[in-house]
Amino acid sequence: MGLEKYLIGSGKVRELYDLGSDGLLLVASDRISAFDVIMPNPIPQKGRVLTGMTLFWLEQTQAIVPNHLRGAWPGELPDEAADPELRGRAMLCERLEMLPIECVVRGYLAGSGWKDYRATGTVSGHELEPGLQEAEQLPRAIFTPATKAELGDHDENISTVQARNLIGSEEYEAVERASIALYDYAAAHALERGIILADTKFEFGYDPDRRLVLGDEVMTPDSSRWWPIDGWRTGISPPSYDKQYVRDYLETLDWDKSAPGPELPAKVVDGTAGRYREAYELLTDSTLDEYLDKMEVDR
Repeated sequence: MGLEKYLIGSGKVRELYDLGSDGLLLVASDRISAFDVIMPNPIPQKGRVLTGMTLFWLEQTQAIVPNHLRGAWPGELPDEAADPELRGRAMLCERLEMLPIECVVRGYLAGSGWKDYRATGTVSGHELEPGLQEAEQLPRAIFTPATKAELGDHDENISTVQARNLIGSEEYEAVERASIALYDYAAAHALERGIILADTKFEFGYDPDRRLVLGDEVMTPDSSRWWPIDGWRTGISPPSYDKQYVRDYLETLDWDKSAPGPELPAKVVDGTAGRYREAYELLTDSTLDEYLDKMEVDR
């Protein structure tokens, strides 16, 4: 793609390129990981779904908190990002001084929050009433920060006190307010379309003017737990619009969850791609094909 010399970071799904005064280029691939291992098969158009959903939410929520987006649509990217393969995958972003925490908001008791509650009756220092069940809706959304994991590690939930010590009390209160406002907006939007936003995580940073700015991906199936409302009930782990379909398949294999990952059968690849596409189309009130056409993607 001619971008290799600008590469400054590569994760399980994304590459980050430093284009100097133009900003940072964030590119979402079709890679998928499970149990911290990248699978050998890509999921068709997954990167474009992630980018398209992020662009949707950034537009929808810019009145709540400013974001890092400089450009993504045809004609908005610099010449270095002109490769057709990047269309619909790439976002040109402002360079931020990122905060060292993941800003997690939970409206339902699931995942690591459910695990912590069962062990302690609390989630990140929030005292919850006894007797709650898995997937139960909380009386109100709660802010449960986490540390940012190194590659191959898991994020670790931390307490309010720990997070305040990391970033400062004033900064903590600002990201808590912004995170819950973003969650409440998206959860209400999704519920009208038959989808529950169980939890999600955000990343924030400061721009050169010291404004708090929303960065990275926003409320995608990779950074959020989206449940179809007709599959939700308390006491179970509901089906979701994410890579759980891949995890469920892998759990049936005699695989030790270390690299390399096993080849995924076509049924699992197609089923996962369908779940990502369905989430995009329900939440954005538009089709993925419409997004690809606007991005001038050849297919």
